[in-house]
Order: sequence, then structure tokens, then C-alpha cells
Amino acid sequence: MGFGHRVYRTRDPRAIVLKEVALSLARGDDWLELAIELEKQAIRLLKEYKPDRSLKTNVEFFAAAVFKSLDLPSDLYTATFATSRLMGWSAHAIEQAQHNRIIRPSSRYVGPEIRE
Repeated sequence: MGFGHRVYRTRDPRAIVLKEVALSLARGDDWLELAIELEKQAIRLLKEYKPDRSLKTNVEFFAAAVFKSLDLPSDLYTATFATSRLMGWSAHAIEQAQHNRIIRPSSRYVGPEIRE
């Protein structure tokens, strides 16, 4: 979606960095101005319609802007983003193996009741 994050309850620091990268790579393209205006309007609307939640721009929003500024074909955006995630997932797997301890994210079961 490009807004909100489970861990970063305020602003995603990665989004701040990627916005700066997008601005440095932009070549006067109108699309970046449009993306920045979209960010402003989306945050305004999210505050209006979800006042109890602090939904700010996350890493996905400006990752697309950086990919566009690098002339990456849009059909490669998802694969490129997933590849970057794969590095983090691999690091977690290595860390788990080194410490012989499974890292479990916090979760809550929301399925049907267990039957007897």
C-alpha cells in the first residue's frame, strides 16, 4: 500500500532515505512531483478517515519512485523489492542457525475455534 508499518509507528526511516534518493535521481520528471503530492493528500485523508492511527509513508511508496527514476521496467518492481527482502530473510535464517533459537514474530490466531 505504501502507508503504515507494524514496527515503525510514526515515520518509516527507510522511506525518508528513499525519498531523498528519489529526489536526487529525478530528472525534472512530473511523476515525482505527482508522487509527493499524492503522499501529502494520502496522509491528509488517512488522518481524516483513520484519526486513531498514525499512518505515514513506508518504504514501499518511495521504493517505486526510486525504481522509476532508475528506468527499471515496472514489471520488475515486485521482483526487485522481494529480492531486497530476501537478503533480510536470509540474515534472519543465519542468525537463527547460529543461536539455535527460532525467532517467532508476535502473532494472534484469528481462525475458527478449536473443536474437541
